Amino acid sequence: MSFAHRPSSARSGAVSAAHARAQGFTLVEVLVSLMILSVLAATAWKGLDAISSARTVADDNLRRTLRLQSVMVQWEADMAQVLDTQVVPGLEYDGGTMRLTRRHSAGVQVVAWVLRSGRWVRWASPPAVRVGELKQAWQTTYQLQGTEPGALTALRGVAQWQVFCFRNGSLTNCQSTGNVAAAPVAAEGASAPTVLRQQLPEAVRLQMVFEEGSGQSGRLQRDVMLAPQPN
Repeated sequence: MSFAHRPSSARSGAVSAAHARAQGFTLVEVLVSLMILSVLAATAWKGLDAISSARTVADDNLRRTLRLQSVMVQWEADMAQVLDTQVVPGLEYDGGTMRLTRRHSAGVQVVAWVLRSGRWVRWASPPAVRVGELKQAWQTTYQLQGTEPGALTALRGVAQWQVFCFRNGSLTNCQSTGNVAAAPVAAEGASAPTVLRQQLPEAVRLQMVFEEGSGQSGRLQRDVMLAPQPN
């Protein structure tokens, strides 16, 4: 009986040893697994990095777009509030600076838009209630450097800009002096020479070119109606 059971025990031991060997991994298998995992990890990292970069670019574009929109809203608000005081020109563009006087709840405000070293700057004076204050604020716009109190960098990366005026149904350069109108300078019954001044346009066209790499589109054009003037 003992000889009959010995072959069975031997076979059981052999099966157990083979089963134990089948449950383990060889060194080659481990190395191959590690290599596959490293490739998967590198691929996943590249994918995450691409997603992160795309999100950063999208956020930057969104911020620039929102900034541009807010600046254009301010530009349109200035144009919509232009007021010809007959003391200084209501609107004047000399090829580099746009000057205007606009309504303000506390008086009349002088605003200037000027390009300085790629920065489109908006400067606004304190509200004026006296003629002397208004004239002084207007004169200040001829020496603007873009760093004065009241100056704010509206946009960066601007290469050049131009403004055209709509007058009597035609578009002309705002620097043209061919459109003038008589301005009242004396009380009724008083004798005084008639003073001619630049006629305010009905609307203005803004054209702007952005620098390469600024993140903005190459060119911007915007037409804005001016506020009707009181009689």
